[in-house]
Amino acid sequence: MKDPEHGATPSESGASAAGRGEAHKLVPRGGKGKRRRRKPSGSPSAIASPSGLSGEAGRPAALNEAEPARKRKRRRRSKAARPQSQAAAGVSGAATHEPPITDKKGQKRGKKARQRRGLQGRPLASSGKPLTSDRQASRDVPAAPQQPRKDEVRAPYLAPSEPPAPLYAALDLGTNNCRLLVAQPTRPGQFRVVDAFSRIVRLGEGLGASGRLSDDAMERSVEALKICAGKLSARSIRRRRLIATEAARAAENGEAFLKRVAEETGLDLEIIDRETEARLAVSGCSSLVDRETKSVVLFDIGGGSSEIAVIRIGDNRSSRLANHITHWTSLPVGVVTLSERHGGEHVTPDSFETMVREVEGMLDRFDGPSVEALESASGSGFHLIGTSGTVTTLAGVHLDLPRYDRRRVDGLWLSDEEVSAMQARLLSWDFAARAANPCIGPDRADLVLAGCAILEAIRRRWPSNRMRVADRGLREGLLTDMMADDGAWRRGRPRRYQQRGSALASEERQRCHEGNKA
Repeated sequence: MKDPEHGATPSESGASAAGRGEAHKLVPRGGKGKRRRRKPSGSPSAIASPSGLSGEAGRPAALNEAEPARKRKRRRRSKAARPQSQAAAGVSGAATHEPPITDKKGQKRGKKARQRRGLQGRPLASSGKPLTSDRQASRDVPAAPQQPRKDEVRAPYLAPSEPPAPLYAALDLGTNNCRLLVAQPTRPGQFRVVDAFSRIVRLGEGLGASGRLSDDAMERSVEALKICAGKLSARSIRRRRLIATEAARAAENGEAFLKRVAEETGLDLEIIDRETEARLAVSGCSSLVDRETKSVVLFDIGGGSSEIAVIRIGDNRSSRLANHITHWTSLPVGVVTLSERHGGEHVTPDSFETMVREVEGMLDRFDGPSVEALESASGSGFHLIGTSGTVTTLAGVHLDLPRYDRRRVDGLWLSDEEVSAMQARLLSWDFAARAANPCIGPDRADLVLAGCAILEAIRRRWPSNRMRVADRGLREGLLTDMMADDGAWRRGRPRRYQQRGSALASEERQRCHEGNKA
């Protein structure tokens, strides 16, 4: 085949090395009128391009014709120095252009590399798709999540099949309410609530007059406990503690009632004593005591009893606030028993004062420190903490909430003047007005003023400029104690469930190691 420009065949132009040299001398430097010479078959540049034309691999023949001879010669020398393995890779046609220049971190560098151009400034051969669309598609496609290795143990040192933290459950069957909390530990001293239940059952209704639990009260309580049993059976609970307080403790048929509960619901409730109840109330409110506080009087106004604990904190503060209790008492009076004796629907200022004096007489028999002794020891670090439905109701009325909101009430500070104003406001309302308030409701309308009378007696015994509201109680104390006993918040110490996860992970690593050997 004759060359259309010079009239010589390719075999003639490449017959010998000398001929190649002579032809090279005759070619002008400007590139016009130059011969097209076929390279030796052993050279990597002699490989045919995918388009079927002669020239460099993946390079159109038109570019080879227009390129000066000096540049072609330089490219031939550089390609001849490349390993033969790279030439073989070019034969396979896996890539039709040179890969983009990247740095050590895999990032494209240089304007030419970003525009995908070669060393001579010419665009590299495209793979058939626009480069801009390739870049856009790479941005739109999200990166695949990195899968953990089989032998990798995830924090907090648990096997992949286990939940991130164990679940704990606490149930409190009181004189007025039945409450349940299911939670898992989070930060030290805190936990996240997974499930909760609360219902007014009035188990102690009529207990003060008859000394026994009524059939209607027990039936309401059993129905509420069945709901709690369903919630507990639906989850994998690591530890749980179910308690009953004053109503079951004081009733003649309290033990028989708990046997019925076990038969009908499968829940085994324990009756705790008053000292345990006071300690649990303190444990539940430990996070609300500031570091600068040196002494606290904490009270829990319940349905059948009221627990009061005097707390003195020295320089060495324990992780458990209950360890700092110096004096405690449990008054055999609550909102249910007091309202039944004095009437809860129609309360006058005189009947209210009668209830206050009755509670004051009970407090006079308590051999506890006076407020002067507490203030002299702590300076300005003394205050009250109230945890009960009465105190949270006062806070809700003070905030004028359209609907009770625990997040706004729990931890709220009330001054002494604000507490007095709220009590006077409630005392001025009749039963219908109290029942219409969204923070009280018809279930508590006949109990709230009896709780205010107990609160007033405590304030007269230990006057304080401020009081902190705690929407928490025995359930939170139960959860805190169980998690602390299991070491759920210890750092740097192996927990029981962490040890189990580490053992499972070790077995998995051993199986993988044996498989690699095989």
